[in-house]
Amino acid sequence: MTKLQHRYFDLPDVRLHAVRAGDETGETLLFLHGFPEHWYGWHRQLDFFAAAGYDVVAPDQRGYNLSSKPKAVEAYTLDKLTGDIVRLISQLGKEQVVLVGHDWGGLVAWTLAMHFPHLLRKLVILNIPHPAIMQEHLRRNPKQMLRSWYAAFFQLPLLPEQAAQAFDFKALSQAMTGTSRPHTFSEEDLAIYKEGWQQPNALTSMINWYRAFKHNHLDLSSKIEVPTFMIWGKEDTALGVEMAEPSIALCPKGRLVFLDEATHWLHHEQPDRVNQEILTFLRSN
Repeated sequence: MTKLQHRYFDLPDVRLHAVRAGDETGETLLFLHGFPEHWYGWHRQLDFFAAAGYDVVAPDQRGYNLSSKPKAVEAYTLDKLTGDIVRLISQLGKEQVVLVGHDWGGLVAWTLAMHFPHLLRKLVILNIPHPAIMQEHLRRNPKQMLRSWYAAFFQLPLLPEQAAQAFDFKALSQAMTGTSRPHTFSEEDLAIYKEGWQQPNALTSMINWYRAFKHNHLDLSSKIEVPTFMIWGKEDTALGVEMAEPSIALCPKGRLVFLDEATHWLHHEQPDRVNQEILTFLRSN
């Protein structure tokens, strides 16, 4: 196991907790988690890429685990979330990084690649479509509307938090174990996630990412000029596979790989395959 260092980065309006490992003089890989995970969602990647000589950093994004949790819903708009990562890159002392994002972390990664491409050498996306494709399907694709029912539920006040916390976070645990392949998440894994969910105001802050989306004013329609690699688990029950190819079509320097038997949680289910695919992409011209 690689030695993981826990760090705190003080940004203008939030403090981010992050885990860092590997050679800090090497190329930096910055990993952005999704809902309802935190930095630990990347533990299988941190070990692998640190051992391969990279500087690996996985923050708890704002609202999660040990990072700051602003109270206002508007504190979780994409410009705020993306701004955190821009400032984090600066504090890491790197001119460019490789950004890796999954789920909501992938949405932040897409947005950063559109608006701050000069900060990225390469972009890696796991099972989250380009935001323009996502928005189009949420408007016109009845199947995707149905798959995304929980996003509408999260707009309600208080009830989503109560439901998430009930019976020792059963709903959040089931959101992961019930949509992944059997035995993907161990009891030890879930215990680590529960520590994050139990942090004061964490559930509201995490759900506020969904509540804030309607307040976004950024242009999310641009093509991605950064070299982009997308890996998509075809068995994702939340995000339809039909959004993958149109997303990579918006990346002139893009490449897409499907994992036939993986779900939304592909980097947990097939870490060796995912890690090797990413490493090959990083080493390619």
